Amino acid sequence: MTGYEMFWPIIAHVALVYGLYMLLSVRRRKAVQAGNVKLSDYRENRSEPPESLFVKNSIANQFELPVLFYVCCILLYITEADNLGALVLAWIFVALRYAHAFVHATSNRMRFRGPLFAAGYVVLGAMWAWLAGWMAFSG
Repeated sequence: MTGYEMFWPIIAHVALVYGLYMLLSVRRRKAVQAGNVKLSDYRENRSEPPESLFVKNSIANQFELPVLFYVCCILLYITEADNLGALVLAWIFVALRYAHAFVHATSNRMRFRGPLFAAGYVVLGAMWAWLAGWMAFSG
């Protein structure tokens, strides 16, 4: 690899987070306009309507496992282990995060959400294994 290819999946994930924040704003605004909640209810966030709660929880989820993804991508770049295989794994992880967020923000069905999360977990584990192997056996 010759450039910054490993950072594009990170940027794509950041775009997902920004998109979720925009969706949360839209859904909260609609809930206030519909009279389901008062704007002041969001101050302590005790009565979040399900439509925006799903998005809020999805945003929180983007700062859990993906933090390890960011670190791994940066370490892959620093150690020069960011080859095509690692890059493909990174893009698969991001695609799974998009799919997971879509399910989380729409139907929120665990039947779909769980396997998507698990697949991302495995893919990220493979990225870390690749990094560890690279550091252990490269010379």
